[in-house]
Amino acid sequence: MATMITSVLARDLAALGRVGEDTSSESVLRALTTTLARGVPGCSGGSAELWRDDRVLVSGSHSELIMLVEGERAIGEGPSTEARGTLRRVVVADVLRDRRWARYAGLATRWGVRSALLLPIEISPVLLVVGLYSVRPGAFTAQVAAPLAEMLTEQVGVAMANLWEFDEMRTDAAQLQEAMAGRSVIDQAKGIIMKTSGCSAEAAFEELRKVSQHHQVKVADLARLLVEEHQGKTP
Repeated sequence: MATMITSVLARDLAALGRVGEDTSSESVLRALTTTLARGVPGCSGGSAELWRDDRVLVSGSHSELIMLVEGERAIGEGPSTEARGTLRRVVVADVLRDRRWARYAGLATRWGVRSALLLPIEISPVLLVVGLYSVRPGAFTAQVAAPLAEMLTEQVGVAMANLWEFDEMRTDAAQLQEAMAGRSVIDQAKGIIMKTSGCSAEAAFEELRKVSQHHQVKVADLARLLVEEHQGKTP
């Protein structure tokens, strides 16, 4: 095999960086694994493990590969485990002839895997372990894996960075919306107090603040309760 990188693969990997309202870590990993299965010559399926400390999010182009990854984690040995531990690419030319992990061969062949390539990609603060699998032996070699690993590191890194930046924007927008809603209900509560007691807006807010401190609740929550009571929504 001369190369693992095709024009279709390059195009589809670049598309991973496009984010939208429905984009999530899960959707990016799912798109990555299906892209590898479809675009890498000789690859029958892909897996992705997104590690953060001891927590992991697993995705796969096929459910069998998710079960293979989880099964490997259960036995505690295999190419994915080694890739994660050493941060080096791991090539399995033929699981039936490989002697590094005695229990992995049976697990892999059970799900139809004969060869594999595992690529660890560091995207601080997470580690992504990408797996490529084939139903035939000798599908992957260390020489042709290097350019693929470089492209994946670049494109997946961009995709995850875009996703995290977008998530921050969504969080900021939600917080702003919440703050605006809180300000609106506080203004309504101040209006109720001003109408009832004939005080100024400043005095009404000071009254809200004092009561919120006394009862150890947020001013916005207290204001919301006052407005609901005034509208007859609560007893």
